[in-house]
Amino acid sequence: MKVIAMIPARYSASRFPGKLMKDLGGKAVILRTYLAALKTNLFEDVFVVTDSDLIFKTISNAGGDVIMSKMEHECGSDRIAEAVEFMEADIVINVQGDEPFIDEVSLAKLIDVFKDDTKNEIDLASLKVPMTNWDEIQNPNNVKVITDNHDFALYFSRSVIPFHRDREIDVKYFKHKGIYAFRKEALIDFYHMEMTPLEAAEKIEAIRYLEVGKRIKMIETKVESIGIDTEEDLEKAILFLKKS
Repeated sequence: MKVIAMIPARYSASRFPGKLMKDLGGKAVILRTYLAALKTNLFEDVFVVTDSDLIFKTISNAGGDVIMSKMEHECGSDRIAEAVEFMEADIVINVQGDEPFIDEVSLAKLIDVFKDDTKNEIDLASLKVPMTNWDEIQNPNNVKVITDNHDFALYFSRSVIPFHRDREIDVKYFKHKGIYAFRKEALIDFYHMEMTPLEAAEKIEAIRYLEVGKRIKMIETKVESIGIDTEEDLEKAILFLKKS
């Protein structure tokens, strides 16, 4: 089973433009992410996939493997799919370019999902993190996920799900971490499908997989990643790097 990592790296970002090229301890954020992915030794190949000449040159000049997108893409899955369509690979891991402190243990668990799936019943695997803070639960920037009794995703939403109508019932809330492990076939199927109505409404690409019948296995993790979406996040990442 050949496992590769793809790091989608779009230069523009609505909340923090150019964030992947910001300096983080002497290296660009995207370069730190690429090097961290290599260091895990979980992947046979690691690629950055970008729409930016600047990012392309940064990775290339550091001796890394980088691919320039040929088309504009609405989401990371499409960007990755274009790059891997004609590559030899069984499992494709989407590593977030703005999360340079990679959770190696959780990534290994995602890969193990497919090693254990001898009947090829799982199309994707992804991560969920418990949430208890009500402000975080209500925040539409935090995508929530609910699962069945076997930890397969039922739905993702920016709204509060489940709705806690009866407060006597104990329910748990989980945030979706946007790290995916795909069977290559599922990723390519996604790439050749139109955006679905619910996906368009919620702006959550995982919903397209559910709407067309793909099965997403969710793995619980307690590890909260340090994603860089704002200047404040970058300052936190700098402090974390100095302490580590």
